[in-house]
Amino acid sequence: MRCLVSTLFILWMSASFAQQTVGLFTQTTGSTDGYVLFAPTRSDSTYLIDKCGKRIHQWSSSYNPGLSVYLLPNGNLLRSGFIQNPYFAAPGGIIELYNWDDSLLWSYQILDSLETQNHDIYPMPNGNILVVIWEKYTPTEAIDAGRNPAFVGTELWSAKIQEIEPVGSNTANIVWEWRLWDHLVQHFNASKSNYGVIADHPELLNINYMAGNPGAIDWIHLNAVSYNEQLDQIVICSHSLSEIYIIDHSTTTAEAASHSGGNSGKGGDFLYRWGNPAAYNLGTANDQKLFLPHSPYWIPAGYPGENKIMIFNNGVNRPGGSASSVDVIAPPVDASGNYIITPGMAFGPATTDWSYSAPTPSNFYSNIMGGAQRLPNGNTLVCESTQGNFFELDTLSNIVWRYVNPVNNSGPLQQGTTPSGINSYRSIWYPVNYSGFAGHTMTPGEPIELNPLPYNCIMNTATGLSTATTQTGDFVVENPFGTTIHIFSASTAGRLNLNLYSAKGELIVQWKNISVLENSSINLSLPHQLSGGIYFLTYSGNNLNGSIKLIKTSE
Repeated sequence: MRCLVSTLFILWMSASFAQQTVGLFTQTTGSTDGYVLFAPTRSDSTYLIDKCGKRIHQWSSSYNPGLSVYLLPNGNLLRSGFIQNPYFAAPGGIIELYNWDDSLLWSYQILDSLETQNHDIYPMPNGNILVVIWEKYTPTEAIDAGRNPAFVGTELWSAKIQEIEPVGSNTANIVWEWRLWDHLVQHFNASKSNYGVIADHPELLNINYMAGNPGAIDWIHLNAVSYNEQLDQIVICSHSLSEIYIIDHSTTTAEAASHSGGNSGKGGDFLYRWGNPAAYNLGTANDQKLFLPHSPYWIPAGYPGENKIMIFNNGVNRPGGSASSVDVIAPPVDASGNYIITPGMAFGPATTDWSYSAPTPSNFYSNIMGGAQRLPNGNTLVCESTQGNFFELDTLSNIVWRYVNPVNNSGPLQQGTTPSGINSYRSIWYPVNYSGFAGHTMTPGEPIELNPLPYNCIMNTATGLSTATTQTGDFVVENPFGTTIHIFSASTAGRLNLNLYSAKGELIVQWKNISVLENSSINLSLPHQLSGGIYFLTYSGNNLNGSIKLIKTSE
């Protein structure tokens, strides 16, 4: 389904209203219709809002998030929870499943003195769940694996990925497992079986690479997992080592612990890695591209940039100053889909395929957490986590929608108060026609924040169109458009003259004296095939006059 948008004008009704500090800041032409799911890290509630910043639904738990949440295709909420524990200084420990009515259907703890669920989970198409798990090793175990004793403290944390199948109300079957510990290399102790030249083994992790933090027990800080069903591969992310890794999910658990098997023939070894080639001795600090990153995932098929990998690059201690960016890379592959690496050189690419940073780079910065999501029309939804700041970029990197999380550990905040503690791990967009919404009431309520500012923004749930009152009229235009341009009017606009221009100002086509009636839809047929890109639709007549930027999809 294509989405319809128009310009939102927030009404500052009088000086008696509070200064805006949270909630909806921006909703302009070009923003993508739909709903946004998020879980404030210091709250036990998860929220679903529409693009007008209105509360659509809310779920409550006994736990703050630990850290991710997802809305499943059947309308259930999948979330991880944070159980305070004496074993790991990390958020996580329990996974929960709620139905739409906020009833707990299933919960499963992964938490003891040796391991804990942490940071991320991922719902798989088969109904199973991928889970990031941190696990603990003793100093003796670390040294036996070739760790330099000078880098060994009281313990060492590594990581693993499990695929679990929910069973009953509180148990699960482990159907697949991959351990990082099975894929180590070291050049310190020649008596160990994993001794080797680091640069000769980019498929393995150097157990003695410290990223400038020798002796740290939180050595890897694995913080994210995502899955590509078409490739049957998993991408994971190390915050501490500033790298992402791709592994083969088609393996058995036994093959995942080895160096052979699966579609790749490489078992559980890294098929690809990117971000910090110094970690495998094929680069220096000057070659580093990622700086404590989060949330890598494959852009879905059919979306602009499909099958490339989007990463939230936190940019901590980046050369030139700490500043975040959203980066998209296109991993090099051969005709068979194998990742290409030239012997003696690091994995490519040398540059990003697309990147966003703020005009003043330091104005966009989250030193921890963070995520980004490509939308079907080529826009990008970004979560600047530590600021609780969710914003949508159009294809020209203009901010067309912005919302600030209004919830902290005290609950919803008063509009006008200085927000603090409004971190949110991610924000996730879902389209209006998402299957998880079927059969449920999607009537927007009030904004989440207390004492909200008045503004005009209406989401037409009957038609699935996001509309907003402009200063002169009340109609919306399909964006992006395909072979026709669709217009919907929520009130009488009368007869209009419409002109479509290219981004260079060239007149493409005119429509004269077009009748636009209340609650009606019209389709403007295009005289010939247009290439994908930016266009402008101007309208005039019946006391209306304005221009709307449109995006033409590639056919």
